[in-house]
Amino acid sequence: MKTETYQLYKERIPQQGQHIIASYDDEGIIVYQAFRPSIAAYAVEHQRFGGADYSFERMSWIKPNFLWMMYRAGWATKAGQEKILAIKISHAGFEQILEEATYSSFNGKVYDSHEAWKAALEQTEVRLQWDPDHGPNGEKLERRAIQLGMKGDILKKFNEDFIISIEDVTDFVARQREEIKNHDQLLVPAEQVYKTSAPLAQKLQLD
Repeated sequence: MKTETYQLYKERIPQQGQHIIASYDDEGIIVYQAFRPSIAAYAVEHQRFGGADYSFERMSWIKPNFLWMMYRAGWATKAGQEKILAIKISHAGFEQILEEATYSSFNGKVYDSHEAWKAALEQTEVRLQWDPDHGPNGEKLERRAIQLGMKGDILKKFNEDFIISIEDVTDFVARQREEIKNHDQLLVPAEQVYKTSAPLAQKLQLD
């Protein structure tokens, strides 16, 4: 994992607007999920999700932004979120998820009417949310962060076709949790603004 200090990260990343912030290379993009230890152990061993404790019947949310994941999981201290997984998926897979996504709440800039939005919501298996991003100490930022929820066939396709690798980064998270008030020492994954096609950028209302 390529890292940098939070101070340098903060200077590079836009502090306002809607952006997909992520670590990526030519092969794929990293998304994060937090799980209980049994689910994480199975996923790392098999490089796929499954096992007795994982359910494909539930909505499963992915977050490309590391600090957004840290806020939601309490830096791996919340019950059921003790293990943080960095999941590398293909660009084609990530873009398919984005293309199939429907906003969790009505957005008049994207949908012509509430009826059109509700119809899309009933047909898709992917949910899209923009929420306030947060800094290392949990402070709310003006920038907004994306999270994507999957269920049904797209979740199975994510598991079987999109995943390139799964890495448990909990030890890294635990070390950095001790540095969250020291921005010159706190390390975070080196992330960038993720670019999409023009139609997707319009749908996602990217700045």
